[in-house]
Amino acid sequence: MSRCRKILLLLLCFSPLTSLAQFNVDRLIMSGRSSLYYEDYVLSIQYFSRAISYKPYLYEAWYYRAIAKFYLDDFIGAENDCSEAITLNPYIAGIYELRGLCRIRQRHFEEAIGDYDKALLYQPSGQNLWFNRALCRVELKDYQHAHEELDSMIQRWGDFSRAYSVKAEMYMREKDTTAAVTWLDKSLKVDPYDGEAWMVWASINMSRGNWQDAEQQLSKAIHLKPKLVSNYVNRALVRLNVNNLRGAMADYDMAIDLDPNNFLAHYNRGLLRVQVGDDNRAIEDFNYVLRMEPGNLMATYNRATLHHRTGNLRAAIVDYTKVIEQYPNFWTGLHNRADCYRRLGMHRQAELDEFRILKAQMDKHVGIQPRWTKNQRKQTRKKSEIDFSKYNQIVVEDEEVVEREYESAYRGRIQNRKIDVEYMPMYEVSYLKYANVVSMNQVFDKEVEAFNRVARPSHELKVTCNPHTLNEEQSAIYLNLIDTLSRRIDGERDMQSVKRLLLQRAVAYGVVQNFDDAVHDMTTYLQIDSTSVLAYWQRAVCLAMESEFSAAQGMDTKIKMARVLDDLNHAIALDPQNAFLFYNRGNLYVQRKEYERAIEDYTAAISINRSLAEAYYNRGLAYINSDNKRKGLQDLSKAGELGLYKAYSVMKKYSEK
Repeated sequence: MSRCRKILLLLLCFSPLTSLAQFNVDRLIMSGRSSLYYEDYVLSIQYFSRAISYKPYLYEAWYYRAIAKFYLDDFIGAENDCSEAITLNPYIAGIYELRGLCRIRQRHFEEAIGDYDKALLYQPSGQNLWFNRALCRVELKDYQHAHEELDSMIQRWGDFSRAYSVKAEMYMREKDTTAAVTWLDKSLKVDPYDGEAWMVWASINMSRGNWQDAEQQLSKAIHLKPKLVSNYVNRALVRLNVNNLRGAMADYDMAIDLDPNNFLAHYNRGLLRVQVGDDNRAIEDFNYVLRMEPGNLMATYNRATLHHRTGNLRAAIVDYTKVIEQYPNFWTGLHNRADCYRRLGMHRQAELDEFRILKAQMDKHVGIQPRWTKNQRKQTRKKSEIDFSKYNQIVVEDEEVVEREYESAYRGRIQNRKIDVEYMPMYEVSYLKYANVVSMNQVFDKEVEAFNRVARPSHELKVTCNPHTLNEEQSAIYLNLIDTLSRRIDGERDMQSVKRLLLQRAVAYGVVQNFDDAVHDMTTYLQIDSTSVLAYWQRAVCLAMESEFSAAQGMDTKIKMARVLDDLNHAIALDPQNAFLFYNRGNLYVQRKEYERAIEDYTAAISINRSLAEAYYNRGLAYINSDNKRKGLQDLSKAGELGLYKAYSVMKKYSEK
């Protein structure tokens, strides 16, 4: 085929595909689903919004956008999108289920029950639908119907232990401890690893004052459900009752790590810090509490006493004044404020406060803040209770709040991967910066640098690994870049210019996770230049990402994975000194569980680039999976030394094993 004819054929074939790519709604929805799978929720919303703007009558785009919003905790927006999807197609159980979860998150339990009723019409055997509806009834204190539904579940699914533990919890609420214990025994007999059953057992023992047993049971619950904040808050309370202040502090720290806005954890940690003399950090906790609840007078008074003790007298006066304005006869507050005034030389104001006290309570003895006795540590007050004689007592909820895990496909990561520790992903060509280590050093590749030097693209190409997800502004930038490059490709007649623009657009498609179009661009590029390392490299990465998404949909990916290997082999043959290519091929072998080959490739990558932390990290995991833990831990140590600090937590995990 002559050169002119080849050019003409490529241009004629490519132009209509470019136009189709812009308006192909199925392609937009597939790209959005791919972004959803890779947890790039903001970008997926952009795709689904575009699909909706073209074809607002397709329920799928509304439904998938609702899922993305749900993962971003936009429950109102997700509910609205679900409602639109239901209007368009009222026969899909999954949409009702998702809307039910959105309503649960907003504590609209009656409306959620209505959604589960509808979902069960179309999916009557949905165990999670039955269970979540029963939990909604528990929240509404409709125990009779909840018991009936759970009894039906137990009759149908006798090995579903959570139904037993929820019945036990309801009996606890109904003050029938004997029945609760019976159902707990049944639950743990069916499944001794049911974290919620251990939580209910702990609640029973806490109510009975059996602190040692409660601590053991909460520890088991934490081991089984390590992300539930309430378990740590409750265990901290239990540990205070057995005089384990260090353990209680550790639990409050962990609760705040998991939920930085947890009121009880901040408040009670502040009180604990007072008791160990850590006044300045206690002030930080009460500052946080008062940012959440500016009108909380008990926290205000605690902070006032701390400012008083640490010498910040003006701040103490401000806080004491807020309390006194609400409680003018609070004599201890007046006495303390008078002391602050006098120490600042403001004698007239001090005398006014002292006169108010003298006039009302001539013989009232006002002492300094005492340290906690053993009995005081065990005393608690309700969150809503305002009694300044209890200002230094641990706070508990007015009613016991159960932190529930609702049964759903929309829980945790969307991929729902069942793996222990993840390998670092492939290196790719991108517009996003490399940001994997604390040093933030940029990664260089001679082919990428040569392309930037010759093509001078508006956005420089970079080499990255595990790029961050895009925000709305960044998503718009790269989607607009694709449109700009498409127009330039359509109007370009010079094949070398077309080639360079194709590579840039393929990288942009990769950034916005439209891997199908990225692969198409790289295939066209390789028809023009079959010796391009970058094209084989980038196509291999996009095919691998596309393959992972396809596998999650239950599709056979053997052919695609074979194409990935073929592209990487071609690229390595063209550039045998490229460490990133060996590293990527090692990742491919890891996916196929060919650990010896993976180790060989990671070793080759390390021999070329001794600073490639990800290669040490992945080789370490490959060694561990090959039952060579000693070498694996050595490699993880080296990865941590090079700045990949997550390696240390992985080392600890495997060292403990």
